[in-house]
Amino acid sequence: MISEHEATIEILNAVRALPARPLMLSRVLGCFAAEDYLARLPLPVFDNSAMDGYAVVARSAGKGARLAVTGEQPAGPDRRLRVSAGEAVRIFTGAPVPEGADAVVMQEDVTREADEIVINTDVESGEFIRSRGCDLAEAQKILSKGDRIGAAGAALLASQGIAEVSVGGEVQVAILSTGDELVQPDGTLQPGQIYESNSTLLTGLAQRSGAAVTSIEHCRDDRKWLVDVIKRATQNDVLIISGGGSVGEHDLVKDALRDAGANIGIWRIAIKPGKPFLFGNVGNCAVFGLPGNPVSAFVTFLQFVRPAILKMMGATEISLPQVPAVLMIDLANDGDRPHYIRGKLERGQFTPVGRQESHALFGLSRSNSLLRLEIAESLKAGAHIQVQIWD
Repeated sequence: MISEHEATIEILNAVRALPARPLMLSRVLGCFAAEDYLARLPLPVFDNSAMDGYAVVARSAGKGARLAVTGEQPAGPDRRLRVSAGEAVRIFTGAPVPEGADAVVMQEDVTREADEIVINTDVESGEFIRSRGCDLAEAQKILSKGDRIGAAGAALLASQGIAEVSVGGEVQVAILSTGDELVQPDGTLQPGQIYESNSTLLTGLAQRSGAAVTSIEHCRDDRKWLVDVIKRATQNDVLIISGGGSVGEHDLVKDALRDAGANIGIWRIAIKPGKPFLFGNVGNCAVFGLPGNPVSAFVTFLQFVRPAILKMMGATEISLPQVPAVLMIDLANDGDRPHYIRGKLERGQFTPVGRQESHALFGLSRSNSLLRLEIAESLKAGAHIQVQIWD
């Protein structure tokens, strides 16, 4: 049994980023940039109006001034208009500022009289004009290699005329649940059986991490059948196996993996919940054997599988976000392993939710954060802590 830190290092050293691929801009949401991107254009590209109003020369547009309206500039093609002292051009939001104008007066601050306006407010140079490049300079970095591309980042790329983006490879994941005691949700339970839920849990977690789940299978406690399924599933980049990795006579995963040609580097980790954890590889496929209890599977996925998937996708930030919180009850870890406490983070306060046993799926479903308690660590209510969040 090795420490959580040692396991993390070994797993991350064993996986590699997949080759980059080009994607159309409409498909890059949630992917990771495979290279740096620099601005091709400043933003805004030209001086433009921030308001509907009138473009003027500020020194001739004091309160009470009467100006002749000489033209109109809507948003769109530049009409190449010019404004001189004593003149104004009707202008609309986003429209290019006419040559000579150095301010825009809002339409609410003027009185229109035929082809003239009367200024009803003080006007300063630069007022309500968005200057060229005030938001983004040409050649400024807009996306770094390894950054996750969100909606706003994709919009920024679009503003630069970038239609195709180089992103990290798509991680294809197979999920395999094991055990005679498990029945699919549409099946009929016999005495001693339970409905299989881990594949649903792990599929959701893998997809939220950005991976593509290509196969989901269940295998009974039959070693030959299990070997055949493993060989087929390891054509993917990642295989996640739920259950069957402990030390009982019916825990066949470890031997079946060896029969399928696996190299097993990690077996059992000093973490609670989640000690019966396995990691290895079959060829280029990373194999994770997670405990069968749902909370254990959940915790070990977040701590070990998720970072590996993100690294394979080309991400630079692979850890779960941590945020400060105030603990609402006393907690102590009297065990011999670090303990991840599931809880609810609301308005900066962390409260453990439900039973903390590894089978307690209901409490997990009401949680949104994890608190790691070290061995022999005790915390009092009111303590300032750091918690991991996954939503």
